[in-house]
Amino acid sequence: MACAEYSFHVPSLEELVEVLQKGLKDNFADVQVSIVDCPDLTKEPFTFPVKGICGKTRIAEIGGVPYLLPHVNKKKVYDLNKIAKEIKLPGAFILGAGAGPFQTLGFNSEVIEVKAKRRTGKLNFVTCMRQTLEKHYGDKPVGMGGTFVIQKGKVKTHIMPAEFSSCPLNSDEEVNKWLHFYEMKAPLVCLPVFVSRDPGFDLRLEHTHCFSHHGEGGHYHYDTTPDTVEYLGYFLPAEFLYRIDQPKETHSFGRD
Repeated sequence: MACAEYSFHVPSLEELVEVLQKGLKDNFADVQVSIVDCPDLTKEPFTFPVKGICGKTRIAEIGGVPYLLPHVNKKKVYDLNKIAKEIKLPGAFILGAGAGPFQTLGFNSEVIEVKAKRRTGKLNFVTCMRQTLEKHYGDKPVGMGGTFVIQKGKVKTHIMPAEFSSCPLNSDEEVNKWLHFYEMKAPLVCLPVFVSRDPGFDLRLEHTHCFSHHGEGGHYHYDTTPDTVEYLGYFLPAEFLYRIDQPKETHSFGRD
């Protein structure tokens, strides 16, 4: 299984705080970005198996949308224990959406805390941060991951049907007709991975899944209650990207 390693540009936490504070203010009425000690993520609402998201941070993008669309490739099944060894962190804590796990050692240290309330712009929380990084760092790709909680409000999400499509899906319109879309309510715990710019590995630039303790969860798109939404997140920059089993043939749809 082919695996390519890439070193991200890794700004200091202090610099990232300033960049994100400025960028998020263009999209949210109330923004506070700071450096804090990582909270104990084994406690609610997170209930992760380890306390923190600090350590040797990596982003691993495994496979890709072309293995699902237009036809599913059911042979593409991955062993996360083997993936952890591939990225040189056997036994790593793996956190993230299905297409882009965020790798850590799972202990506490300082992280970036982001609080954002009342969306005033058109961008969702993750897209706003990613585009802010892209605008500031340009051709120096920055990768980030972590977790955030939607504390108040509702969001648009989707889940995949129980069965793969029997017909080929060749456009975003066809994909959206196949997926099931829902409006879900807070609190929702989200697991984002985002990269400011693709350094040439056919990446899904952002991908966020969410879960809850009230039976709702799925793929996060955006909040539907901008006047009342509240986000609280903890993030770190990734040191390395590991691009594993990159599809040789690709396309641009099905990546929202």
